[in-house]
Amino acid sequence: MTFPKPSFVYRLVSYLIVFPLFRIIFRGRTSGKNNTPLQGPLVVVSNHGSHLDPPLLGHALGRPVAFMAKAELFSVPLLGTVIRACGAYPVNRGASDREAIRVATSKLLDGWAIGVFLDGTRQENGRVNNPMPGAALLAARSGASLLPVAIINTHRALGPGRFWPRLVPIQLRIGEIIPPPTSRRKNDLQSTTAELQLRINSLLDQGLFSE
Repeated sequence: MTFPKPSFVYRLVSYLIVFPLFRIIFRGRTSGKNNTPLQGPLVVVSNHGSHLDPPLLGHALGRPVAFMAKAELFSVPLLGTVIRACGAYPVNRGASDREAIRVATSKLLDGWAIGVFLDGTRQENGRVNNPMPGAALLAARSGASLLPVAIINTHRALGPGRFWPRLVPIQLRIGEIIPPPTSRRKNDLQSTTAELQLRINSLLDQGLFSE
């Protein structure tokens, strides 16, 4: 298998925009980077508190992380080029969950890391509250491992309902790899999803760290 390498545009966006935003503006730090496989298929699973989360995950993990994006965004000049270079993949408005899973599975089989927010939508408290089985299903279909990641404070920095950012510290805690479910049966998917929720919320409960 050949593994996707970061494109020039990805590196440009990551180091000229995301790096100063994360490391300087929000005093960003990451722990547990040695838990991240740098090649091969991987389902990156996290809590979701802000629109800041996708670019921060891709930068902090040291490898591109592909996220689903609305197909119409890819036709926007410049934006479409940038998000495609960063690994985003288009899903048509109104597409079924089955189609989204199919596209994401194809990316995984090509060696990508796929980002999944366990709740699916932003949460005002920044925690995992109502986890969905999509990440576990992707792992079961592709055989990819799951990587739990806690994103601390983005819900306070620029969460739902906020139009101006608060300059609070943002940190990422990367947990240990979780193997894919042994089958696609409902009980196996639910068990893995519950484990992901427990791991991520436990990482959040550790709070901010100092280097």
